[in-house]
Amino acid sequence: MRRLSSVTLQALLAVTFASACSPAYNWRAVTDAAEGYSVDLPAKPTEDERLVAIAGQTMPMHVRAAETQHAVFAIAVVDLPRDDAQLGQAVADELRHALARNVSASPVEHAVQVPVSTGAAVLGFDIVATGSAGEAREQRTIHAWIAVRGRHVYQAAIIAAQAPPQEQSEQFFGSLKLK
Repeated sequence: MRRLSSVTLQALLAVTFASACSPAYNWRAVTDAAEGYSVDLPAKPTEDERLVAIAGQTMPMHVRAAETQHAVFAIAVVDLPRDDAQLGQAVADELRHALARNVSASPVEHAVQVPVSTGAAVLGFDIVATGSAGEAREQRTIHAWIAVRGRHVYQAAIIAAQAPPQEQSEQFFGSLKLK
């Protein structure tokens, strides 16, 4: 079990070193029926699953991530033990705060509508934080969407020293659909 304060950043940065570098964006649709989402990733993704201590409980977190052009694009899903709106919000809040702590920065946040495959949408948060990360205290920008739907809390994130081109960010976030 790992502490949430650094687990998300550690998991996402770990795939940077585990995945092969790609000279260009090679977008591919990824669907995970069990976790209830589809998203486009810019390279072949790696997968990771671990238990995280969050909101006073231990829950599984599933991560798919792809690295290209010195940026990590990832989707992490925390599986709640039950469909509980209050618990889902507590997990989402902890994820939001952990992102800022991971780069020692105050995030810029605003509401965002995250599409659902039925044509509806759920309210989520669009978060951007830039600051120092890791032992080397290198600059990182994290741009993430966080949303709760049913028994899942979703975090789609891009982590990079510099934000990728706007059209690449739009491709990633614009492709996200919850089931």
